Amino acid sequence: MNKKDYRDRVIIKRRMLITMGVLSVLFFSLILRLFYVMVFESNKLKALAIEQWTSEVKIDGRRGSILDRNGKELAISANVYRVDLAMNTIRSYVKKNNISFEIIAPKLANALEMDTAKVLQELYKTLPSGKERGSGTLARRIDKEKADRVRELKINGVLVSPDTERYYPENNFLAHVLGTTNSDGEGLAGIELQYNSVLKGTPGLRITETDRRSDEMPYTISDFTKPMDGKDVVLTIDATIQAFAEKAAEQALNDNKAKAVSIMVMDPKTGEILAMANKPDFNPNKPREGVTTVEEMSKLWRNRIVSDTYEPGSIFKVFTAIAAMEKGLVSETDTFVCTGSKKVANRTIHCWKRTGHGAQNFVEILENSCNVGFMELGERLQAAGLNEYIYKFGFGKKTGIDLPGEATGIVKKTEKITTVDLATISFGQSNTVSPIQYMAAFNAIANDGIWVTPHILKAITHVDEQNNVVVNETFETYSENYVTKQIVSKEQANLLSTYLEKVVSEGGGKNAFIDGYHIGGKTGTAQKVNPDTGTYAAGKYVASFAGMAPVDDPKVTVFISIDEPDPSKYYAGQIAAPVAKQVFYDIFNYLSIKGDVAIEDTLRSMKKDVIVPNLRGMKKSEAIKALKELKLTYEIDGDGEVIVDMTPKPGYTEKEGDKIILYTGSSGNYNKEVVVPDLKGYSKDSAQEVLNSLGLEAEYMGEGLVAGQSVRPGETVSKGTKVIFELDILGGD
Repeated sequence: MNKKDYRDRVIIKRRMLITMGVLSVLFFSLILRLFYVMVFESNKLKALAIEQWTSEVKIDGRRGSILDRNGKELAISANVYRVDLAMNTIRSYVKKNNISFEIIAPKLANALEMDTAKVLQELYKTLPSGKERGSGTLARRIDKEKADRVRELKINGVLVSPDTERYYPENNFLAHVLGTTNSDGEGLAGIELQYNSVLKGTPGLRITETDRRSDEMPYTISDFTKPMDGKDVVLTIDATIQAFAEKAAEQALNDNKAKAVSIMVMDPKTGEILAMANKPDFNPNKPREGVTTVEEMSKLWRNRIVSDTYEPGSIFKVFTAIAAMEKGLVSETDTFVCTGSKKVANRTIHCWKRTGHGAQNFVEILENSCNVGFMELGERLQAAGLNEYIYKFGFGKKTGIDLPGEATGIVKKTEKITTVDLATISFGQSNTVSPIQYMAAFNAIANDGIWVTPHILKAITHVDEQNNVVVNETFETYSENYVTKQIVSKEQANLLSTYLEKVVSEGGGKNAFIDGYHIGGKTGTAQKVNPDTGTYAAGKYVASFAGMAPVDDPKVTVFISIDEPDPSKYYAGQIAAPVAKQVFYDIFNYLSIKGDVAIEDTLRSMKKDVIVPNLRGMKKSEAIKALKELKLTYEIDGDGEVIVDMTPKPGYTEKEGDKIILYTGSSGNYNKEVVVPDLKGYSKDSAQEVLNSLGLEAEYMGEGLVAGQSVRPGETVSKGTKVIFELDILGGD
């Protein structure tokens, strides 16, 4: 072999080796790439393929119902329909029939009463990657009529299937407790939010795929997961008692021209909430009606009983009293002298009664809601002693109520409490509480000293295949927050309850008194703090009442709050106590709780008080007209045309429907004696109107409501007598 041939063979061999090497590298690279794609990117590519060539429709389970304790439906899921789009099938359909989306969109829009442009937008919508999508949802929660119209179009790939819509049969009834849901059926507020995971169940899934060879079968089922319905939530609410509370709250809101009214009824032994009403409220079926901003919506939906806090005023004196009793720092016979104010450090703090209550025992300072007396109790307890019981009763922390948005309130730390703070905290200022927090604590007094977690869930249930109701959980087993604990002695709690009965029968809560029933309670009139200035706002008050009945074995507790009533009449004894009276009476009748006097006496005590006007000197026809306007009956004695005397005397307080005897004669001479009524809590204008009807003169000192009068109520005086009234900005009582 010559040298040239050898060189050519070497070159050819080298080129072959190089070529083989390059091909080997390429082949190996291809194998690596295929391995990478098949192993590392398989899930991603599979997902993209499924997304592009399948139609996935989520099928919601039926949302569970919300029921009251007796099975009344408060929130249900009504049967409606939905329209979904299997896009691959629709594209095949329009191509086969030589039409376009622009042809079918108006038909769908007309059937669904939608805008054509919106239908086209859904038909042309793509995946985030820009590729054609496999499925979409065109409409949710449509009625049967619309669903039938869509079916009649017979457009392959347009799927009509069952859907559910949340519905509240009673509209505004219990709105703040029930809450509402969004368009996807997820809870947004109230029970709907709190127990969303229980109510919503588990959604199912239907996956369909395109088959080009199945012209008569536009889609085939490739996977189906059956949805699981949500469970039912049974509340502790009693719809009948709730109706009493709603009616009373609405009436109080209107009568007092108030900003808001809240009423709550509870079972103190179990912590169950039997009624929870807030006015004004909203309709959960139209939750955004009348609001334009998120802030307005949040304010409208907020459950004030759970989420709002305020200085409680004199209703807090209950806990100052029990703290002193438990520590042995006070007895019934202890004497407290109230001159109308008390100097604390360099500040003079007034009692609500500027003229003072004089000498009183312990029970009387509670009956009279004497600030001075409770400031002295605060001194005996000192900051550490008072705060010990404030914390025991759960103030300054959440109760664990199973409703969203619970506030904690504010309790001053012991080391930061000044002498002045101690005085004001003792009668209900400085610290703040929420209504639910207050009632959890008040219930402990009614429940032999045992504090129980307040709650609104009674049970979680479902209906089995045999249509039997099965209880899955109760609040006690479901909640991690359920607590019962003895925080004060049974003996002292029961003793304080008897004192609170005297507050209603003889003291500041007497407008809640019902003859034959033993109601214990406490009123409180608290001036509101301006959040911008940190000072008390002029003319803005919260009038509250908390009560229990029957005192010897409380079945119910009632809370009333009237926020910013008409400034001319804001005194809790006048406006909150009568509301509680009506609520208690309705509950007694409903629960068949019997009184211990004749029913006639009980019915009489429920009637409205009327101060008898002075009719003497008036013509008979004028006097009769005046009595009819006051809903009083009459009896005429004599044949004269002028009223010369009457029984009872003018100024006495009678009940609507009571009989007034009018003595007539022909002479202008008549009895001029009148009885001075109790006008405590009246505004100046209201007091003057009563005095004018009696023929009495008046002199007023100060500003605000009547806090004291120079002539004692019930005292007989002559017509024309001047009575001096001390006016004050009443707070606390």
